[in-house]
Amino acid sequence: MENNDVKISKKKPIFPVSPALQKYLRTYQREAKLPISYQDLMQFNEAFPLMDKFGKDSLWEGPIYAQDLIEPLHNGLKEVYANLKASGNLRIVEHKYIDKIEYCTFGNTHPFRIRIVNRLNDVYDYFYIKKADASRIYGLEMEEILSPNQVNYLVDGDTLVEEHIAGIPGDVFTKGQLYAPEFNPTRIAKEFVKFNERCLIMLLGDMRAYNFVVQITPDFDDIQFRIRAIDFDQQFYEGNLKVYLPQFFKENLPYVKMSMEQLTDKTVLQYQQEERSSIVHRVRSERHRLTDLRDVSNKEELTTPENIAQLKQGMSDYFKDTNYLRCNTMTDIIELNIKNIIRQVKL
Repeated sequence: MENNDVKISKKKPIFPVSPALQKYLRTYQREAKLPISYQDLMQFNEAFPLMDKFGKDSLWEGPIYAQDLIEPLHNGLKEVYANLKASGNLRIVEHKYIDKIEYCTFGNTHPFRIRIVNRLNDVYDYFYIKKADASRIYGLEMEEILSPNQVNYLVDGDTLVEEHIAGIPGDVFTKGQLYAPEFNPTRIAKEFVKFNERCLIMLLGDMRAYNFVVQITPDFDDIQFRIRAIDFDQQFYEGNLKVYLPQFFKENLPYVKMSMEQLTDKTVLQYQQEERSSIVHRVRSERHRLTDLRDVSNKEELTTPENIAQLKQGMSDYFKDTNYLRCNTMTDIIELNIKNIIRQVKL
């Protein structure tokens, strides 16, 4: 594994949700009629910066709403949470209240982060409301279908609601826990290799350490790890192949170094093959959904012709496979990735 920093586009445009994608979302129960929209949350008068626990700017702000807006907003947000978590059953929010609404100007979808608290025991949860971006929705769907992780989200027009993905941010994990004595570094390295492989096959870009989390699960004889993406804005947009390989971002250098320390070329190849086999299994079990997603995304304009041309040449050079040069869309490239790993698994 090598590492040198990668440049990506300064600003990826937000792509609207097309009627065909809306139909797909309806078919797979991702569409919902929500009482609160993204634009409703934008009706704040001013905002104040929020600092993290070390006194640094967190890049999040605390919006200030007119007094007469607060109660309807909070009631609507509780209903949104009930839709996300319990198919609209309002009983789950009977004893909950909205504790915080936070707004982020960093990133493409300018999300709102909502903290909801159970007043009976002070247990809290988060969820997010964002501008609906077709790229991000395709990324969420690819994660649901091809990764070992489940994602929970809803779309209503230009509003996207996402469940919070729990875990330790990848950049935070490197500072305090990556080399913790109770952790097996080989298991962490193995997971990074698998994550790297998965991102390339799915064409999920910009997986810097702050765009994924590390989930830690104690097992009966050891501790298991999983790296999960939490940002899907850069789904098959960029033309640079390295954008889809987390190993090339300088923010991920600690994971790359650990992988080089703990793994040999032979074990890296073994873990890549394990991930490919897992993806093939998921493709077979979700083939109808994947076909529907392919048919919708293949007809949409989700990047530039220049990016497609650059990436298919990069993939052709990387895999030494001229079939990539025949691809016309980013979806075609993912489909060829999947076909290739199916062939490899059969060998």
